[in-house]
This record gives sequence, structure tokens and C-alpha cells, in this order.
Amino acid sequence: MKKVESFFSVLFVPVDFIFLVLAGISSYYIRFSTWSSLRWPIIFNLPFQDYFRLLLFISVLWIIIFALTGVYQIYNSRRITQELQKIFLACSTGFALVAVIIFFQREFFDSRFIILVGSVLAVLYVSFAHIFIRWLQRRLFFYGVGIHKVVLIGNSKTTENLISEFSINKKVGFEVVKRLRDFSLETAQEFAEFIKDNEVDEVIQSDPNLTKAETLRLYDFTNENHLTFKYVADLLEVKVLRSEVTEIIGIPIVEVKRTTLDGWGRIFKRIFDIIVSGALIIILSPIILLTIIAISIDSRGPLFFSRRDDGSYVTRIGEGGTPFKYFKFRSMIPNSDSMRYNELADRNLRSDGPMVKIKDDPRVTRIGKIIRRWSIDELPELFLVFIGRMSLVGPRPHLPEEVAKYENYHKKTLTIKPGITGLAQVSGRSDLLFEEEVKLDIYYIENWSLTLDISILFRTPLAVLKHRKAE
Repeated sequence: MKKVESFFSVLFVPVDFIFLVLAGISSYYIRFSTWSSLRWPIIFNLPFQDYFRLLLFISVLWIIIFALTGVYQIYNSRRITQELQKIFLACSTGFALVAVIIFFQREFFDSRFIILVGSVLAVLYVSFAHIFIRWLQRRLFFYGVGIHKVVLIGNSKTTENLISEFSINKKVGFEVVKRLRDFSLETAQEFAEFIKDNEVDEVIQSDPNLTKAETLRLYDFTNENHLTFKYVADLLEVKVLRSEVTEIIGIPIVEVKRTTLDGWGRIFKRIFDIIVSGALIIILSPIILLTIIAISIDSRGPLFFSRRDDGSYVTRIGEGGTPFKYFKFRSMIPNSDSMRYNELADRNLRSDGPMVKIKDDPRVTRIGKIIRRWSIDELPELFLVFIGRMSLVGPRPHLPEEVAKYENYHKKTLTIKPGITGLAQVSGRSDLLFEEEVKLDIYYIENWSLTLDISILFRTPLAVLKHRKAE
């Protein structure tokens, strides 16, 4: 790790502490402001000096929680969104800790407004600080500060791509100082002479097809010269990125993990789905009732789209490729579903894949245009989540005829339950190409976490509000 990286990593600790204290002070003065006290009369006594001492203690505890939850772990390639997710998780944990302290210190119970607002401000303040510092760190790359000087080993297209990307995209933080096409004995000697007079931080084996002898020689060379060694995974390693090693009769056996949702993750996700979907059904019940009334007045036909033109049930493909009965609010004229494959086939916007999206769809009713624009037609999916056929977050549930056209690697998206929203939906909704949507869904499956689900749910309303192409 370079010294500048160490500096920025250490810098986060005092900066976070300062911003946590500022969040607490801001919350205190908001609570005792004229605007706040007129709306919520102050019926307790909390001197600032006493509060400030408690605030310092709580801020230290939060810094410890930040460290334990991985906020200060060093990842050169970690995206800022991943860092913000960890900050949100850490602040949520800190809020829970303060709630416990309040429970045992009854005299501070009346100041719960300060705790709630302070926690929200802590997320905002600390997130802003991290965004700014990461921006500053990447900005320094343009001046050569903190740049990783790398040597690429390989004679492949991947090597050419890395050289091009590192030279164009300065914010990645890598500079190629030498490129070797193989790692024979002669090349190793050449490299040894090069590092005597030139600074090298790490070596990247960019060609997975080097011989075993070359790879072992390169690995030993980097160890002897104290260089960081990285390599581009081959096709098999990419496919088994999530794995777990166990021992059976003394032999190490690698199990390929389909998703991080295996085990307790699946249980936590199901509990989360039940609680949140149930709450949303109650909260959104007025909108659901108004939609039912509006559909009834607007056009004749069933309230829900649950049967095909031939009278058979509408189905979607769920977890493991198993079909399930599906329904949502009807947004089109009755008995017009099959037109997408016949009369309206020439209007399909999604020629890049098996999905069908009709441009200027004439089947959509007046109310249908409104409820589709704001995704209200999909609210009944909350009931499917509650009963376990779907999840709040996951790949979109596709039609059987669409899934029948999947390539083999597309079927990875059927590993888990489909969702009402997902990483693809908040990243582009219908603007994304089908292949891009699949890549995002597979990334979600392989990198699932509860914090990722919460992040996607918070981003969903913004994705709905943001204007997109006609769906």
C-alpha cells in the first residue's frame, strides 16, 4: 500500500469523528430552535455541556462500529456506492446502540428527536466527507500522486484493453510502466534489471494462458522483490468467483456458491420481504383502492391482468425456472395480450433480446397510461412478495416465452426469486439493453447483501420519478 493511501485511510477516522460531532451539535440546535420548539414544545432539561460530553462518548463508539463494519477497510477498487452502503449500515447500527443506551438511561428518553435527527445527519455528513475525500484522492491521480505503477505480463487482448484503459482513465489510478509478453527466464532477467532503476508497485498477469512454469516463476519473482501480484482470472475462475473450501477425509474440496443468499441470507431476506411488503400494503392501500375504482370507471373488463387471451392463467418464471401464477392491475384493453407477437410485433423496442416492449402501445387505456408511467400497475406484486412467490428486490419476472429464448448464461438470473425492483431497474429501467440488464442481475445475485437490498429500495422511487423512454 502506498503512503498516500495510508494517509487517506487514517484521515477518515478523525474526519468522521468531527462530522459525527457536528451532526450531534446540529441536531441539538435544531431541536432547541424556535421553529422546532413551537411545533414540539420542550418539556425536558438537557444542558449543552452534559449533552456534549455524552456526544463525544457516543461518537467514539460510532467510530469503533465504523471500524468493525468495514468502513475503514482499504479497497483500491471499491466503488463509492459500496462505501456509502457500509456507512449507512454502520450508522444504523450506531442508532440501534444509542436506542439501547436510551432504554437504560431513562432521563434521556425525551431527547429521542435529537437522536433520530442526529443519526440522519450523521449519514449525510459522513457520506459527504467520504465522497469529497475520495474525489480528492482520485483528483490527485491526474497529478501523479498515489498512482500505482504496474507492469503487465501477457500477450492477449485483455492486456491491450488494460493498457488502453489505464492510459485514458486516469481516475483508475494505474500507470503502465512496462509490458512483458511472457515470463521466460530471459524476461525475468530483463525485469530484474528494470526494477533496479525504476519504481514498480505491482505486477498484473493479464494473460491467463501463461504456462504453469511461467506463472509460478512470476509468483516467486514478485515475492522475492516484494511486489504486489495480481492476475486476470481465467474463464473457470470467473464462473466460480463465489466458492467455499471444505475438507473431506483430508482432501480440500471447493464448493461453487451460486449466490451469497445461501443459508442465513435467504432466511433474512424472506423475513425482510414479509415485514416490508406487509407494511407497504397497509401504507399504499388508499392508492390501491383508488386504482381499483379508476380502472372500473375507465373501461370494462377485469381489474387485474391475470389471464391470457385464451383464458389460461398468466404465469411468470420464478426461482429455479419454476413458473408461478402472476397478476397485476390491468392497464390494457381486454383480450389484447397476444397482439404483441402479431399485429404489433413491428413496434417492439427490445429487438436486442427476448423481451417485448411496444412503442406507442395502442392497447393501453387512459388510466393504464397513468398507472404504468408511475408503476402503480405493479403494486399487486406486493401480495406476491408477501406469500413468497416473489421478493422485493431481484431480477424482473419474465414470461415463459421470453425465458425459452434465453442463452445458457442468461439462466443464471433464475437462481433466486424475481423481484418487484432490482439493480437493473434502478440503473436504467427500460433504457438498458437486455445484456446489460442480465449483467446487473447476475452481479446482484453474486453480491447480495441486506444493505444492497435497502439501497435499491431507496433508489427505486427516484428511478420511477425520473423520466425514461416509453415502456
